[in-house]
Amino acid sequence: MQAAILPITAGWQWIIDGFNLFRRQPLAMFFWSLMTGLLITLTYLIPLFGQVFLIAAMPSLTYITLNACRQIEAGRPMQPGMWLIPLKDAQARAGLIRLGLAYLACCLAAGFIATLPFLDQIMAALNNESFDETALLSAIQGPFLTFGLLYILISALFWHAPALIGWHRLKMSQALFFSMVACWRNKFPFMLYGATWIGLFFVAQTLGDVLAASGLSATITQLIMTPINLVIAAILYCSFYPTYMSIFGRPAYNQADQTGSTPDGN
Repeated sequence: MQAAILPITAGWQWIIDGFNLFRRQPLAMFFWSLMTGLLITLTYLIPLFGQVFLIAAMPSLTYITLNACRQIEAGRPMQPGMWLIPLKDAQARAGLIRLGLAYLACCLAAGFIATLPFLDQIMAALNNESFDETALLSAIQGPFLTFGLLYILISALFWHAPALIGWHRLKMSQALFFSMVACWRNKFPFMLYGATWIGLFFVAQTLGDVLAASGLSATITQLIMTPINLVIAAILYCSFYPTYMSIFGRPAYNQADQTGSTPDGN
């Protein structure tokens, strides 16, 4: 496979293309954003096991999102029963489960590597007789920054892997390799892409703070901000598809794709 090298402005274009996809079927992607948010909330109600499941399910959720965007691009309305059809393909499903377990292992390893050098500082802050919130925040700053840097590497490894496994039937090692190469070749567009999304979520957070500071009740602020955040998340999900399409090429569509098979129908 050949990964295209794109100009830095592609980072903007991915977001614009994602917004255009969202505009074509806003209710469908709003529904998916809502369901994803509900799933995240439910997993946090189950300590440890819920978070483990969520992390392992991320590649499968990404693959579902990509297939939905593919249907939307082809002009096919997304019906409720269509969302899980890509996972009915046994080969794709097995590959995505293995990918999810690998993603979980990488995240756990990154967390361990990020925390270990700062463990003494964290334990000292926790064991302090008089709890010092400032000391604890200072102690966990290092692990958070280290994990953030490691997670950039993990994201590059897994970014395109669900599509490469589900659509192109690549082995997991090959999918991870090609994903890393594609992200490295397009590191500047991805930097702009990531920075823009960080900025958009910061603006949304600031808007919520302004509404709260204006005297609105927490309930009203939540009622206003919840749909805004869901729309932003939906556009984010839609933008995943252009990042794949522009780098690896527009995949052909046929009836077999509805069950998650390869673009050439094999």
